Amino acid sequence: MKPADWISRLPWSIVLLAVPLVAAGWLGIARVEDLTGGGRFLRQQAVWAVLAAAAMVLMTLPNYRVFSRWSYAIFAVSLVLLLLVFWFPPVNGARRWIRVGSIGMQPSEFAKLAFVLAMARYLMYRENYRRFWGLALPVLLAMVPVVLILREPDLGTALVFLPVLFVMLFAAGARRIDLARLAMLGLAMAPVLWFQMSGEQKSRVTALWRQAGPGEIASDDAYQLRQAKQMAALGGVWGSLMAGPAVDDPAAYHLPEARSDFIFCVLVERLGLIGGAGILGLFALLVWRGLAVAQANREPFGRLVAVGLVALVAVQALINTGMTVGLLPITGLSLPLVSYGGSGLVAQGLLLGLLLNVGMRPGYEVTKEPFRYALAAGS
Repeated sequence: MKPADWISRLPWSIVLLAVPLVAAGWLGIARVEDLTGGGRFLRQQAVWAVLAAAAMVLMTLPNYRVFSRWSYAIFAVSLVLLLLVFWFPPVNGARRWIRVGSIGMQPSEFAKLAFVLAMARYLMYRENYRRFWGLALPVLLAMVPVVLILREPDLGTALVFLPVLFVMLFAAGARRIDLARLAMLGLAMAPVLWFQMSGEQKSRVTALWRQAGPGEIASDDAYQLRQAKQMAALGGVWGSLMAGPAVDDPAAYHLPEARSDFIFCVLVERLGLIGGAGILGLFALLVWRGLAVAQANREPFGRLVAVGLVALVAVQALINTGMTVGLLPITGLSLPLVSYGGSGLVAQGLLLGLLLNVGMRPGYEVTKEPFRYALAAGS
């Protein structure tokens, strides 16, 4: 594709929505650096942002249908990487990383993309998922990475797969009644999942029902949740960036994992209620534009991939922001494009690049110009 064609076809609205989200992440990390001292994390995030931008551009260059041929192989490699993490030393009690010297990678971030590709490839060729028992194989495929990631343990990332699968099944044409039955079956199996969870994961869930009230002393995960809500409340309507800090007590601003899992609370403290609503609005617009890409694409694999990628962003954003304000259990899930982390940001660069790729090629191409294959009207 010529550079001029690349520029004219690129869905720029998605890029223009992603840039302020990344910038908001820098603002939040900078606020944490101000409160704790140092600047190393902000510099690292800038480097990873450059790598993520490069990954995004590279993903737009080949025709996205190339990934259809290799989707199962990519998914298999991602599962192997999820197994390899158990041969590396744990970090903070969890085995989520593959490290070679000072370079580390978190395979679960890339496994989400591989899962979307594999599921899109499977669903585009079959119709058995339009019957209830035909949903069994897609669910089993999803449970393989879910179980491996739960064993790391990483509850937040594991929770993402099944909602994404449901969205992709719905987009592929699965019957609503079958999806409802599957959801009820999943709820019935919840006790099995509970007994597979570690003690730390269970405490994060139970902390949702034992939130400390005003003047009460919180501990463990309840402390983290109380601090997260307090951090957000300190921002008020306009935030400390405009109105100044609400209090002078440094302990009020202490928040574990503030750069990653709880970056949204830091941003609400910095930008206020207005800024927090603006960030949620950016995510809503990004999801809307991503669904527009899916709707415009006339090729089954591309449409399903776009739907799956958009679902990934939406589910992660909803879980992350919900847990930080006490509406959902604390799961340790990052906020897409915003939270600190190299693997996450690079994986999200690949996600955006693949979504842009689908938007640039809405139909089959036999010349330099795309055309949409025959519809019901016989064009």
